[in-house]
Amino acid sequence: MKLRVALPKGRLLARSLEVLRAAGLRLPEAAHQRALLATGEEADLILVRNADVPVYVELGIADLGIVGKDNIEEAGRDLYEPVDLGFGVCRLSLIRRPEDGGPIRRVASKYPRITERWLRARGIAADVIKLHGNVELAVLVGLADAVVDVVETGTTLRRAGLVEREVILPSSARLVVNKSALKVKAERLRPLILRLRQAAQRDGG
Repeated sequence: MKLRVALPKGRLLARSLEVLRAAGLRLPEAAHQRALLATGEEADLILVRNADVPVYVELGIADLGIVGKDNIEEAGRDLYEPVDLGFGVCRLSLIRRPEDGGPIRRVASKYPRITERWLRARGIAADVIKLHGNVELAVLVGLADAVVDVVETGTTLRRAGLVEREVILPSSARLVVNKSALKVKAERLRPLILRLRQAAQRDGG
C-alpha cells in the first residue's frame, strides 16, 4: 500500500529525505526545491511550507510528514507524533533590545498561538501581531517591544543588536502521522516508525 509523505521545503528537506530513506522508505527524487509533487512506486512526496505539513497530515492528504515542533505547536492539529528525530534543533524565544526592561505591551511573531499562550501563562496582557517576514525588524523600528521567533545560533540576533531573553519552546524535527492512516496502513507505518525511533535513539545516545 503506497504512502504519501509531506515534507517541508527548506533547511529540513535534505535531512528528512536522508532519514526516511535510511529507515527503508523508498522515496522518489524531487527534481528541485520548487517541485511540489514527486511520484514513486512505494511512496509519493509532497513538498510544502513548514507550517502546512501538520495540515496536510491531519486532513489525510499525507499519511505522514516531518516538521519542526514549533510548527506542530502553532498549528494545533490532532496528530500522532511518535518520534523526535533529533535534527533541525532550534528554540522559540522571546527577543528584545538589551536596554528594554519595561513591561511588554506588544509582541510580534510568526507564532501567534504559541505567543499568546505563553503571555497568558505569565499574566502578561500584551497585543500579539502576526508577521510573516523578518520579525526582528519589528523591535528595531518600534512596531513591538518584543518578538517571539526561532533562534538557532543567535548570530543573527547579535548582529541586529538584540538579545534572547527567555526560551519559550525547544524545537526539533518530529515525525507526524495521520491517526486514521496509522490504522489503515499499519503494516507499512508501524515498522517505519519503529526503525525511525531506533535510529533516533542511536543518534541521540
